[in-house]
Amino acid sequence: MTALRPRRLKTLVGAGNFAFASNDIDATTGPRRAVELARKAEAEKITGLFTADLLHIDPAGLAGTTGTQEPIVALAALSQVTSHIGLVATVSTTYHHPYNLARLIGTLDHASGGRAAWNAVTSSVGEENFGGDTLPDPAKRYARATEFIEVINALFDANDERAAFRNPNGSIGVDPAKLHRIDYAGEHFQVQGPLNVPTPPQGRPVQFQAGQSTEGVTLGARYAEVVYTSQPTLEAAISFSGELRRQARAFGRGHNLPLIMNSFHAVIGESEADVARRVREKHEKIDYEQGRLKLADMLGGDLDLSELRLDEPLPEGLLPDVESVNRRRGRVEIFRRYAQSGLTLRELIIQAQETGHWSLAGTPVQLADALEERFRANALDVISLHGLGNPDQEDLLLNGLLPELRKRFLIDEEYLEGGFRANLGLPAIVKAGEELSARTG
Repeated sequence: MTALRPRRLKTLVGAGNFAFASNDIDATTGPRRAVELARKAEAEKITGLFTADLLHIDPAGLAGTTGTQEPIVALAALSQVTSHIGLVATVSTTYHHPYNLARLIGTLDHASGGRAAWNAVTSSVGEENFGGDTLPDPAKRYARATEFIEVINALFDANDERAAFRNPNGSIGVDPAKLHRIDYAGEHFQVQGPLNVPTPPQGRPVQFQAGQSTEGVTLGARYAEVVYTSQPTLEAAISFSGELRRQARAFGRGHNLPLIMNSFHAVIGESEADVARRVREKHEKIDYEQGRLKLADMLGGDLDLSELRLDEPLPEGLLPDVESVNRRRGRVEIFRRYAQSGLTLRELIIQAQETGHWSLAGTPVQLADALEERFRANALDVISLHGLGNPDQEDLLLNGLLPELRKRFLIDEEYLEGGFRANLGLPAIVKAGEELSARTG
């Protein structure tokens, strides 16, 4: 039985990239450094490694290098050089198939000993690579995502966990009679089953979901175990968490589910003067002409900001109607609010560098105060920390912010046995006939 422990803030860091090594003075290829960063994160008892993904290359460079490796393959490699840290792969429900993903992520759970998770996104780019010249509208993308998750869950739940067994000679056998069909017939997917991968160690790999539009919140409230959201202010975070959990309760979910995850774009300094210096130097490196393009992208992409003055606000009439935007409506709403608050074009470009995520600059104590405030307000359960692998910030993260969080008993100091689900504090998946219930181990 898994030991119970007090609620703690769970931590994630980005997995290293196998294709390249950014911020590395010795520009070696990625594998050595990806392994080094994974082991370093595990030594710090970070809860999980997270991979983002995009399904195209952005020629304007607005999205950075995200998408230059396939997440599940990268995490499978890292599963063999780590023992306890969780492994979260971002997957597009718009451009993937649930049967294929169930095999991939189920195999990753077996290969890692129960540490796999997948982050469901509906994609905002990449349609040109999958036979389409336009991105489906949000309603269609989320309808497909709903069926996608239903199929995944049904495939994992249908198989008897006793289907795989060990023979007297030590070999592993599988009883096909204990792998069951699901006969799913929906608008988007028709899947007979059974899944030809035995029940994963976790029952199901942990379900993350990213999306903060109206449709995204409903999907997360209904199915997700962890919802990844961009909430740049405490007020917005409290409002979002309240609505998400209200809808989750309406779906009959308990155990304070889903957990809420934010990305924390922090500038860490040793003192207030050092913080001010680091922020000033960061802003001095911004290419404001490129920044105009990035801000336009944050506002839906269909804006020309080239003729506007940097130190004047955006005209109200230039701002798009959120409902008319087909991509990342939650992000557009954030930047509409920024613009309507009177921020100048320069200030908006600075905000765009953080892509709408929670960004803060401070000393380890100041940043820990901010994290603790959200955590105590029940508006934050999982935080994605930046700085690991960045020569300018890694030492202050590992020897400043993390020790301060440990001193306050906010984060875990050891891993539990029982896989990623146990270390996130999630209830175990229990099968009872055809119904699923949850219990804490």
